[in-house]
Amino acid sequence: MGLYTNLARPILFGLDPENVHHLALASAGKLAWAGRAMRSVTAVTDPRLEITVAGLHFPTPIGLAAGFDKSGNAVPFLAGLGFGSVEIGSVSIEHSDGNPRPRLFRLPQDRAIVVAYGVPNDGARIVAGRLSKIHCPVPLGTNIVTTNRGPGAPPAADDEIIKEYVDAARILTPVSDYLMLNLSCPNTVDGRDFFADAARLDACLAALTDVEFGKPVFLKMSPLGGVETIERMLAAADKAPFVSGFMFNLPPGKPGGLTTPENVWRDMPGAVSGHPSAALADASIRETYRRMDKKRYAIVGAGGVFTAEDAYRKLKLGASLVQMLTALIYEGPGVVRRVTHGLGAILERDGLKHVSEAVGVDT
Repeated sequence: MGLYTNLARPILFGLDPENVHHLALASAGKLAWAGRAMRSVTAVTDPRLEITVAGLHFPTPIGLAAGFDKSGNAVPFLAGLGFGSVEIGSVSIEHSDGNPRPRLFRLPQDRAIVVAYGVPNDGARIVAGRLSKIHCPVPLGTNIVTTNRGPGAPPAADDEIIKEYVDAARILTPVSDYLMLNLSCPNTVDGRDFFADAARLDACLAALTDVEFGKPVFLKMSPLGGVETIERMLAAADKAPFVSGFMFNLPPGKPGGLTTPENVWRDMPGAVSGHPSAALADASIRETYRRMDKKRYAIVGAGGVFTAEDAYRKLKLGASLVQMLTALIYEGPGVVRRVTHGLGAILERDGLKHVSEAVGVDT
C-alpha cells in the first residue's frame, strides 16, 4: 500500500480522473496474458472463505463491483488481482457514449468518488462476443442496464425499456456466470426512477420469465425508500422464480455528512461512492436480510468497503458476497489481497470455522 499511496497515487491524483480510468483499463486489457501468473501470487486460498451462493462457487466472497470494466475489456487481468469474482458493466443492448464529460470526480477528504458516467459501454452484442473469447478463473457477472441515449433523448416507452432488458439478458446469459439486473441506475433519465413503480417492476420481471437463464440472477435496486421499497422489491421477486438475490445501488445526489466543503462538490453531477455510501447500503442490507426468504435469496453487499472489517460488517448484516471498487482508487490493487487475507484472520479471531457462519449474525 505504501508504494501506491506514497508514490503512484499522488501522481495519478494530479491527472483527470477519467483519463486515469481509461489509462488503467487500457493497460489492464493489454496485460490480460499476465492475469494467471498474477493470480498465483495475489489469490488467497482459504477453505474458510470459499462460499457457494445460488449454486455458484466463489473462491472468496470478495468481488470486483461493476463500473470499472464496463465492456469486459480487461477481465483476465482484473481476476489476476485476486478477486473472488469479477462483475463487468453496466452493459446495455445498444452502444452508449454515456453522459457528457466531466463525469468522474474525486473527493479525497471523504475517500469517495462522484460518478456521473451514465453507463457508457460497447453494447451487448459486442461485449458478448468479447466475453466468449476469454476465460475467467472466478465467477464472471454481467451487469445489465437500459441504454442511455444521452440527456437530450426523449424518454423511452415502458415496453421499450423492458424489452431492452430481455434482449440484453438473452445475449449475455450464455457468456456470464451470473447476471445483475441494474434496475436503478442513478445517472440516467430512464434508469433513475423507472422501477420505483411496482407495476413496472412486476412487468419487467414477468417479461424476463421467458428468458432461459440457467444462471443466478440478482436485482440491483435503489437503497432509497426504506422498508416500504424493500418489501415491494421482495413481493415482486417472490413472483419471479429466476431471481436469486439482491444488491443495492448508489442513491442519486449527494449524501449528508460529507466532510468535503459544499462549494467543492455542489456543481458535480452524479452519485457518490466510497465511504459516504456505506451507511445507507448497510441499512438496506440489514432490513432486506430480516425480511427475505433466506433459503432462496442472497445479498451482494457493496458501499465503502476499504478494509476486512468493512467487508465483515456487511457479511454480519446479511450479505453473502461483498464487492469493492473505490478502494482500488485510493489504496491500489494490493487492497484486494489485504481485505481477503484480513477476512480470514477475522474469522480466526472470532472463532468461526467458515465465512457463512458470519452471514446475518448482527440482524
